Amino acid sequence: MRRLVVVVSAGTSLGMMSFAFGVFDMAVHHGALPELDVRLVAGEPSGTICGGGLVCDVPYDMTAVRSADLIMVPYWRDPTERPPEPLLRSLRAAHAAGARVAGLCTGTFVLAAAGLLDDRPATTHWSLAGVLAQLYPKVRVRADVLYIDDGDVLTAGGGAAGMDLGLHLIRTSHGAAMANRLARFLVVPPQRPGGQAQYIQTPVPELDHRDPVGDAVNWALGQLDGPLPVDVLARRARMSRRNFDRRFHEITGTAPGTWLTHQRVLRAQHLLESTTLSVDGVARQCGFSSAAALRPHFRRLVGVSPAAYRSAFSMLS
Repeated sequence: MRRLVVVVSAGTSLGMMSFAFGVFDMAVHHGALPELDVRLVAGEPSGTICGGGLVCDVPYDMTAVRSADLIMVPYWRDPTERPPEPLLRSLRAAHAAGARVAGLCTGTFVLAAAGLLDDRPATTHWSLAGVLAQLYPKVRVRADVLYIDDGDVLTAGGGAAGMDLGLHLIRTSHGAAMANRLARFLVVPPQRPGGQAQYIQTPVPELDHRDPVGDAVNWALGQLDGPLPVDVLARRARMSRRNFDRRFHEITGTAPGTWLTHQRVLRAQHLLESTTLSVDGVARQCGFSSAAALRPHFRRLVGVSPAAYRSAFSMLS
């Protein structure tokens, strides 16, 4: 990797840019990648970087992408707005000529608009994953990961996931030793555990108490510390199990048992953030027999262990 081009649109945040190419800029500064040429390119005539009262013009135009080894698009102002056709054509041409192309956060929508993500796995900020899937149904959206390296096309979630992707690129192209040394300079972990799942906010849906299933669900939320067979919920709703399962799926979009496990894990997240209970104590408060019973469900849904989650998100540490 000799030349990195970062595409800037109108009003690109200075903070977003730091996540996009800060790792590479620091690598050059510390002598880790002394020959790397980093260039900021205006993806449209009004391309500027803004932040802290500064408004900076961008020194290069899209002709710089022709000699790029890696092109990063860190930001696009509105996922529903189609990016300029000249930008999309330039990205397609550079990719066809052998450049790797990366989209970070909302920049993923630019790659999708260019058709570079068709029939490929891709990620974006977790809060926009549904929008990406709706606008570009050919993209195989994964909201639970920090970044995806699909060879010649890469995508990353929001904010610091751009740094994760940068360190990954340096690790794969220049070795783990260099990536680890650079991570120490930046005072960040060389590889973060888990994915975006640990950051996703999943509010409990508001359900109509007048609906028998809604009443049963709201009742269940107060009973998560004990056993809750689905048959008990069906009886609470005064429905047969078959009708309850069908109506439950209509309301929540999932099966009762799956929903209950998810709610128990959500409660575990809250207790890990806000209490000093042991992991075993948290597990029992959430209806699991032990910490060992909680861990596989927690890791599957959140992406990290309960202990790692507490270390990252505890409000009491």
